[in-house]
Amino acid sequence: MPKKFTPKIILEGTSLAFGEELAQAINNHPGITGPAEQCYQRPLVSGMWCAFTNFPWGRGLVNFAPQEEALAMETYHTWVRLFELERYYSWVVDRFHLSTQTFQLQAYGREMDFTWLEQRLVPLGFRLVLVTRSEESSRERLALAQSQENADPTLPEDVLQVVVDQRVMERLFLKSSLLKLKVDYSDGNTDRVVGEIATWLAKTGGLHMES
Repeated sequence: MPKKFTPKIILEGTSLAFGEELAQAINNHPGITGPAEQCYQRPLVSGMWCAFTNFPWGRGLVNFAPQEEALAMETYHTWVRLFELERYYSWVVDRFHLSTQTFQLQAYGREMDFTWLEQRLVPLGFRLVLVTRSEESSRERLALAQSQENADPTLPEDVLQVVVDQRVMERLFLKSSLLKLKVDYSDGNTDRVVGEIATWLAKTGGLHMES
């Protein structure tokens, strides 16, 4: 029997670091999640879902209000329990606890401790990938996003906010106990970045789990 692909990847980055296309490309790469015939469906989870409010661009796991902290923590406990129960499958998570920590610190000055979460993610083989961009690349992405019809109203007004957020996230990334990789996505070359991640996962044993 061929080995089953069971990678578990948390993609982190600022609101302008990457979009859904990168997460989808990683989730559908045969060198990461396996050939199509081995997978029924490939789950793609996002901490950016605004599932706490009943209107577009609302609040969720990352940008919850202070009075919603208990709801957010229960959601985190639910996700990690699901990961534990269904460990022999692939999981790609588009922004998770580092994004929550960064937002909550920047918006409310509140430091959140996710040591408990990482302690449960490590035995499952979760890897952390931080996607970064240069200031110039972020400025270009912000200008493009702001020019779109029906642009996201939660977009930062100035690229300096993005630069600061990335610095905060980089500090959190260095403190993380998960196996981790930092990639530069300034050129927007999705194939290159996905290939880099696939190579790293293979070298670090992140594609399969032992029974």
